[in-house]
Amino acid sequence: MKKFRYVCLSIATAVLVSLSACNSTPTAENPATPSANSTSTAQVTEATTHAGHSSKAKININTAILSELDKFEAKLGVPALSNKIQASRPYASPEDLVNKKVITQEQFDQIKDQVTVQEVVLTGEAKDVDYMTKLGLMKGHLLVAKELLDQNQPKQAEPHIGHPVEEIYVDVEDQLNERKVKEFKTTLVSLQDLVKSNPKNAKVKTDFTSSVQSVDGAIAALPEAQRTKPGFVLQVINGLLDAANSEYGAAIADGKIAAAIEYQDSRGFVVYANELYKAVSSQVAQNSPEAHKAIEASLTELTKVWPSAIPPATPVKTPEDVTKLIKTIEQNSQIAIDKSNTQAQR
Repeated sequence: MKKFRYVCLSIATAVLVSLSACNSTPTAENPATPSANSTSTAQVTEATTHAGHSSKAKININTAILSELDKFEAKLGVPALSNKIQASRPYASPEDLVNKKVITQEQFDQIKDQVTVQEVVLTGEAKDVDYMTKLGLMKGHLLVAKELLDQNQPKQAEPHIGHPVEEIYVDVEDQLNERKVKEFKTTLVSLQDLVKSNPKNAKVKTDFTSSVQSVDGAIAALPEAQRTKPGFVLQVINGLLDAANSEYGAAIADGKIAAAIEYQDSRGFVVYANELYKAVSSQVAQNSPEAHKAIEASLTELTKVWPSAIPPATPVKTPEDVTKLIKTIEQNSQIAIDKSNTQAQR
C-alpha cells in the first residue's frame, strides 16, 4: 500500500480535468508546494479549458496527487516512484527530479515533456469540474469500501474509507468552505475509526450512510442545472477515468495484480463514472448518437476489467487495453461536448 496520497489535486488534473491514493498530509519539514518565489502561477478559466483529464496535460510534481504521479511510475517502471517524488518536494524546477536523485537523467528525458512546477489557479467551470471530480473520487472510494464491507472484508475496506479524508478532503476543503458546505471530515474520521475498532458494530451501517450523504450533499452545492449538464458531467467522468487509469496501471506488475488497493481504487472510480454517465446518457444519445454509442460500448468493456472488489487471480485486461478504452471515451466525450457547445451558441 502506498503511504501518501492526494496531497493536492494535480494541476494537470484540473486544467484538462485530469485527476486520484495514501496516508499522509504534508508537514512543515516536507511541504507539498514550494515557496511562492519558486513557481509561476497561471490562471485557468472556463474560456481556456474544457474537458478532459488528458494524459497529454503536464503534471505539476509539487501538487499532483499520487494517481497522477503513478503515470510516471508506470511509464518508467520504477516501483514506489510516486511516493519518492512526493517525499522529495518541493521542486524549484522539473530538473530537480534529477538534482534530488529521485530519478536518473535518462529517466527524466523520458518524461520531461510531461513535467511542470507551474501552479494553476482555476476559475469558472474548470473550478467547478475540479470540485465535483474530487468529490467523485471520494464517492468512488466509499463505493468500493461498501462492497468490501458487504463481503466481510473490513481490513480491506478501511483504507478506502480513510482515503477520502486523508487524501482528498484537504484538497477540496477551501472549496467546501467557499460553497458553505457543512464540515464532514469528522463524520469520515468517525466511520474509519469504527471500522478499525469494531467493524461488526451495527453503527457502521448508519455512519456509512451518513458519510455518503455528506459527500452527496457537498456535490449538491453545485447548481442542479450544472451538475446534470452532459458537457459538465462528461468532464467529471473523464477525470474519474483518468484517475482510474493511473491507479490500474500502478496495480499491475509483471502481468499480475500486485497492488490490490490500487485495483480497488480504480474499480470504485469506474463504478461511479458509469453511474454518472447513465444519468446523462439519454441526452448525449440525442445530441451526439455516434459518440454515445462509442462511450457506452467502451464503458461496458471497461467495467468488465473489475469483475469484483476482490482482485481476480489474473488481470482481465492489460493497462494498455484500459488506456485505449479510456482514450476512446475521452475522445468521444470531447466530440459530444464540442457539439453541445456549438448548438448552445446558435
